[in-house]
Amino acid sequence: MTLAIDPSETSGASPAPLSDLVARDAREFGAYVRTGGWAFGLMVARSVRPGGQGADGTPKVSAKEFAGLAGCSAERVMRYYKAWDRAADDGLVPHFEALAPGQEVQLPDSDVWLDYYVSRNSAASERGTAIAEAAEAEGIRPTKALEVAENPTALRAAILADPSTARAARSALLDRIKEDPDLQTVLARDVVRTADLKKAVATESRSAERIGYVRQIAESGQIKTPAGQTVDAPTELRQEAERHLSLLDELDEDEDTGEWATEAYDTMKNLVVEAVEADPELRVLEKRTKFYNSLQKATKAFEELTFDDAQDFYEDDMVQRLEDLQQAIGSCLAALRGTKGTQDGAGTQDGAGTQGVEGTRAP
Repeated sequence: MTLAIDPSETSGASPAPLSDLVARDAREFGAYVRTGGWAFGLMVARSVRPGGQGADGTPKVSAKEFAGLAGCSAERVMRYYKAWDRAADDGLVPHFEALAPGQEVQLPDSDVWLDYYVSRNSAASERGTAIAEAAEAEGIRPTKALEVAENPTALRAAILADPSTARAARSALLDRIKEDPDLQTVLARDVVRTADLKKAVATESRSAERIGYVRQIAESGQIKTPAGQTVDAPTELRQEAERHLSLLDELDEDEDTGEWATEAYDTMKNLVVEAVEADPELRVLEKRTKFYNSLQKATKAFEELTFDDAQDFYEDDMVQRLEDLQQAIGSCLAALRGTKGTQDGAGTQDGAGTQGVEGTRAP
């Protein structure tokens, strides 16, 4: 079916009423742009009587009656009511008692409205209160934080799609994890159960340990030798550690430190070995420490052997290995005793020479 329109019917209509309607819409639109929710808040504030106040002597109605007339929920009306109440306490708008139905007042800017209006009932819960307090601490409007909290799917989508949002989420998790042991446990479990993450954590831990090794030398001025001795670092060695550390500290937060850390660590390790070899006294002490370390490990390993049930696990190879070990220990003892004998002989010769000189001196 085709609808035919007579041009005379449209051309003959007066544009004046339409212009008035458009002008009225434009004015109302402008008013809402300037005042935002304040315009609706004013309607509630001047028409709804405070809770507990009777209907006698006032043309105002209850929030429930107003909601029925408006075709919305009483909860929505009360959110506007409470927003106005908070603003009135701050002196931005008149209190309810000073307003009458139809009364017009100067309204604040629309940007301020969201500082008072909470669009969700969750804000009244313990969770909502905590979110609102955290938002205020971050300098943002609580309504924004509540909106995000009530739409985790949207939050997930933003994190997946936007690197900056993902970085913000990571930073927030790191801040929260300091005070949330349960979250620490859950995240740690997730990491060890994810092969790629587990490998990445191991790599970063190794880099951190290597950087810590260089930092310890630069800041304390001491080195740990391969045998485990802690001694003062030579000036040149400490300066080299400070140089590497300054390069590492200049790297951006998101820059990979692995290669730099490895280079610095290997360089310092080699310099420590060279420092030990360059000091005769330290070199002897290092050999003695290594010997005692090895001897202690061997002693502990041997002490852990038990022979209470030897008949259950005996093999001829065990005896052969112990005899070989006994022979090796005998060789070690002979070498040490020979060294001691050489030292004692040298001492005796020195003593005899001294006595001869002294005897010569004494008539």
